[in-house]
Amino acid sequence: MLLRNYKALPSLGSLATFEVAAKHLSFTVAASELHVTQAAISQQIRILEKALDTPLFHRLHNSLELTQEGMLLLRAVQQGLGTIGTTVNAILGLEREDQTVTISATTGVSHCFLWPIVRRYINTHPEARIVILASDEDASLHDFQEVDLALVCGNERFDAGDRLHFLFHEIVQPVCSPGYLEKYGPFPEADSLNQARLLHLHQRHWHAMAIGWQPLDWENWFTSQGTILTSPFPHFCSNSYPLLLQAAIEGEGVVLGWRHMVHRYIHSGALVYACNHQCVVERGNFLKINEKKSRTKLHTQGIIDRILEEAVHIRYRGHDEGLPGAYSAGGRAL
Repeated sequence: MLLRNYKALPSLGSLATFEVAAKHLSFTVAASELHVTQAAISQQIRILEKALDTPLFHRLHNSLELTQEGMLLLRAVQQGLGTIGTTVNAILGLEREDQTVTISATTGVSHCFLWPIVRRYINTHPEARIVILASDEDASLHDFQEVDLALVCGNERFDAGDRLHFLFHEIVQPVCSPGYLEKYGPFPEADSLNQARLLHLHQRHWHAMAIGWQPLDWENWFTSQGTILTSPFPHFCSNSYPLLLQAAIEGEGVVLGWRHMVHRYIHSGALVYACNHQCVVERGNFLKINEKKSRTKLHTQGIIDRILEEAVHIRYRGHDEGLPGAYSAGGRAL
């Protein structure tokens, strides 16, 4: 039944609480961010679920997952709160300040993950001014005074909260063009990829100043699958991950595909998974927020919402496809 009486809608406070809990998939982290007890968060969620007459979370042994209804509500709440925030800023006259939103990330993440999100946002908000600072060399870029948002990678034990939001783990699976797989495949077992033309990410990439974590190359991936790399020389090697992806799209071979950087190519059909064996790396990707600067900017929350929404989609693709074969590559402090 359609709710025409807006007074019958759940309270804005309960929806905001749900948004924080769903964003982190943790009542504990939500309680810390909102400065209340975990019991208070749990109670508000139960009340909201009762009002909606549907569960919003799957409560697992040591984790939470959103139900389909929860995912729908999260998207609507994020959009609604973003619109409210934008309107309030406009009423307060904050649009008269410098509203350029500056985001930093590594070159690969900027090109493959961040830019499609920013492009979609600009298409619906043509007045927005966005700067992306992409670098694998500047290790201090995410702390640069001008930066409002930064996409960073590190150990999953980092404290998430107001300034740091968990996005997703690193899931790595070999990818290639459909034409290459048809011509040279299939590759049913991990070891069969030794017969493929492998595209390598050069060690110079892993030694770049802004890449503060352990390498994950083809040798590591084969080891994680219980076999060994026997091909001594790469067909093509580069320190540029976007260049390697382009080579794979053009049918030059198989490249390791980080899920958050290849998912749009998989969705469009430009790339396919070369085999079903995945590798899960024990480090996380995070969205870091310069709260003091970004809270006064008109479009920051809208971009944050879209990054977090995309992260939810990527996490749930992982659940749908399964995560066999884990490899621990560790992670250094940000």
